Amino acid sequence: MQLPRNPTREVKIGAVVIGNAHPIAVQSMTATKTSNIDATVAQIHSLERAGADIVRIAVDNKREAAALIEIRKQTSVPLTVDLQENYRLAEVIAPYVNKLRYNPGHLYHHEPEKPWQEKVRFIAEVAKANDCALRVGVNCGSVDPAKLEKYDPNDSISPMLESALDHCEFLESIDFTRFCVSLKDSDPAKVIEVNTRFAAQRPDIPLHLGVTEAGMPPDGVIKTRMAFEQLISKGIGDTIRVSLTVPNDRKGEEIEAGHTILNDIAAGRVRTVVDFDQKGLNIISCPSCSRVENEVFVDLAADVKKMTEYAKDHKITIAVMGCRVNGPGETDDADLGLWCGPNYVNLKKGSESLGRYSYDEILPRLKGELDSLIEQLPTNV
Repeated sequence: MQLPRNPTREVKIGAVVIGNAHPIAVQSMTATKTSNIDATVAQIHSLERAGADIVRIAVDNKREAAALIEIRKQTSVPLTVDLQENYRLAEVIAPYVNKLRYNPGHLYHHEPEKPWQEKVRFIAEVAKANDCALRVGVNCGSVDPAKLEKYDPNDSISPMLESALDHCEFLESIDFTRFCVSLKDSDPAKVIEVNTRFAAQRPDIPLHLGVTEAGMPPDGVIKTRMAFEQLISKGIGDTIRVSLTVPNDRKGEEIEAGHTILNDIAAGRVRTVVDFDQKGLNIISCPSCSRVENEVFVDLAADVKKMTEYAKDHKITIAVMGCRVNGPGETDDADLGLWCGPNYVNLKKGSESLGRYSYDEILPRLKGELDSLIEQLPTNV
């Protein structure tokens, strides 16, 4: 079966081209510390062997930028760099990579007095000077605060959509068109809706698809499949990532899952209609990546899943996040949230902080809050 494809523009990312009916590229992100050159190079090669077309690396400081330069010397796969708060690092790393990814919501963290347009202009000029593509990466938990203020708190999709459209319009106004967009949420239904709405308004712009914080296999693969089947079967999507919470030596599973889903869709082996109405316990966890500040996070996510099995019939969402970048914001919409630092785990109830606890203390604390929450639910939930 020939997959339908939206007539998106062509975007070159090193040796890979997305959009304009080119094959859908499958990518992943390294989970090793970027400053650990040998481990990161080994993981990139491992992802390549699994079939990765593009590999993303996070760079958060000058030390990691220096490591990236050496990593590039030892690798040939197209590399994307994930810019965090310090957008100015783009100038240091752009000569060594093929694509820069920035999050519109994170542009407010560094030099907050400057308008976002000035920062995006800087990133785009650096990208153009160094033959790089861009990804405008919009995430549900870190949306432009000015957009959030305009909409009902229960409407998480419209702020994401408006932010993405505004950035597309601005990039094109400064004559930069070599970019793609991603709009990600941990809820597959929202991923489907926001990407469908974006594609209806801008069918010309390539889309990177993913369900953020999809969680552990097999649940994370199932959630991702639900979104991908609905979008790709309608021609939406030019590159994909399956985001899974797995140990470092299993990161290749993201690539394998991505290829399997694409092959199944092309062969008509779809498994969903789709109605992702979560009727019981929902555990979301971010993918293991180099931003994780303590690798025990992966084990903790598995322990949370095991410990909370007794609550599987209750409609409660628990979020387990691995770093300070996404953790604080992306746990806000969960009933209970954990975001992990180097030595402590921050416990939250919605947006309310309940304190921080050691990794040894956190599970009983979480269970106590979960039991309390269950007691407050209606008896038929």
